[in-house]
Amino acid sequence: MKIIRSRSFTAERAWGALNIANMNGITTRLHWTDQPYNWHVNDGEEVFVVLDGQVQMHFREEGEVKQALLNVGDIFYASVGTEHVAHPQGVARILVIESVGSV
Repeated sequence: MKIIRSRSFTAERAWGALNIANMNGITTRLHWTDQPYNWHVNDGEEVFVVLDGQVQMHFREEGEVKQALLNVGDIFYASVGTEHVAHPQGVARILVIESVGSV
């Protein structure tokens, strides 16, 4: 059993993570960041939950770049093949659920 106070979590570098659980090949990680990630496509599906801060999510849909501002409590689901990149607006804490070893 563990209790994690996500708002007090920090990392030494952008996108540093705390591994919370690995359940049958699916990881749950808490990320801290103040910098954008890189454009990428995950090896599987990804669930991205904003726990603290705001994140401007950029994603490609039918070849067109779109954006959505994610606030606390918002969830972004990236299906297989969804190219995306997260741009935090200041400091953000994000819960990411994805396959083990996914990019």
